[in-house]
Amino acid sequence: MIQYDTILNIINIIINLIDVLLVLLPILLSVAFMTIIERKQLAAHQRRVGPNTVGYYGVLQPFADALKLILKETVIPSQSNKIIFYLAPVSTLVFSLLGWGIIPFGEGLTLFDFPLGILYTLALSSLGVYGILFAGWSANSKYAFLGSLRSTAAMISYELILSSAILIIILLTGSFNFTSIIESQQAIWFIVPLLPVFIIYFISILAETSRTPFDLQEAESELVAGFFTEHSSIIFVFFFLAEYSSIVLFSCITAILFLGGYNIPNLIINDTFFNVQSIVLGLKTCIFCFMFVWFRATLPRLRYDQLIEFCWLNLLPIVVAFIILVPSILVAFDIAPY
Repeated sequence: MIQYDTILNIINIIINLIDVLLVLLPILLSVAFMTIIERKQLAAHQRRVGPNTVGYYGVLQPFADALKLILKETVIPSQSNKIIFYLAPVSTLVFSLLGWGIIPFGEGLTLFDFPLGILYTLALSSLGVYGILFAGWSANSKYAFLGSLRSTAAMISYELILSSAILIIILLTGSFNFTSIIESQQAIWFIVPLLPVFIIYFISILAETSRTPFDLQEAESELVAGFFTEHSSIIFVFFFLAEYSSIVLFSCITAILFLGGYNIPNLIINDTFFNVQSIVLGLKTCIFCFMFVWFRATLPRLRYDQLIEFCWLNLLPIVVAFIILVPSILVAFDIAPY
């Protein structure tokens, strides 16, 4: 009897590992191809061809880049804290990938339908700051340390705006669960009544992922390369993957919060032969991935003081006003979900 239970436990563990790999491998592939998509899109904006040599239309370029970085020599500063120097990029990538564990790819298609999914996502976003801070500190370099401090300050500042914008969605739906938020958008997507909140939210995730125009803390001309100045080879790849994984993850979360996730309002989908819901979510995610690159190609970089002032003096009062306005409207018209 004991052996039978042990075999069942081993089988369950193997099935769980397969489930994780079925989610993780396509995500890592999408992160890899996000890099070539960005380079081709930037080339189109700037009337260039972009990568077009490695593979058909340059689609194998991400694998060539990965091979080049893996084969490079790993140079570690002699006075650095070597354990934290290695752990910082690994932790940043791990926290970025853990966010996919609660994403619903379709009705009932999620690794874990966590009731407090939004809190889990915000907690992981906050923990990602430590990897950046430790990367700059462990390198024993003033350039890297200054870059990590500036990056951390910007991320913490805009995290407040991000969580405040998400709080308005929570007040509207009365739930922290992603699936419940998707089901609440059966009639209309939240981007329609909450367009100003969406704009504030999208600005905050641009800053949270250190993307243009909020990437001053990584400006090559001023701080060499920000917090990962001393990182090279495979450990630099972890930072690179973490950044693009965060872009795809936040694009997916944006699609869930504002575009109804895998649902299309007032449309009955037949999932008999293949899962259309996952394709719908993927297409909506691609829209926001495109917007990330579009803004990078279009907008100039802000000064660091403008970046911080824009957060605390402009965005914060507006988002606090919406936090008061939205529940007031819900209570006034007696349509509050709680």
